[in-house]
Amino acid sequence: MTFNPQQLIQRYMSAQSTVMKQLFQQLDQSTPNMMTPEQFQTICIIYDHGTCTPTCLADTLMVGKSSVTAIVSRLAGRGLVERTRDDSDRRQVYLSLTETGQETYQQMSAKVQAIVSSYLTYFQEEEIESFISKFERLAKLMVEGSDTR
Repeated sequence: MTFNPQQLIQRYMSAQSTVMKQLFQQLDQSTPNMMTPEQFQTICIIYDHGTCTPTCLADTLMVGKSSVTAIVSRLAGRGLVERTRDDSDRRQVYLSLTETGQETYQQMSAKVQAIVSSYLTYFQEEEIESFISKFERLAKLMVEGSDTR
């Protein structure tokens, strides 16, 4: 068998897309008022940072500021995210989760854990650890590679 990077990359992209699609379909079935993957990712980032700026969010999501504005506006409209202006520079906005946003994050995170855990039973612990370690290595290499460009 010949090493074919294009074929491997296509397999990776297809599998990653299928996993995310299935995950969000299962989340949607178990969660009323579901949010989009981008909205959930936004909530996860804000939760991890505690507070962050729209610029930080745009950089992390690798989208434009206008996309972040639209996502944050929808989340703020649902009472999940709040915007706070800096007292010394009114142009600076900080994003944080409301109490409802934090509760939503906790509920969604627990559901993701339950869904993914139910599939991990099909793998041995060594397989899971190996997969995650290699995926983390790929992530690290990509971050380091983007830092040098």
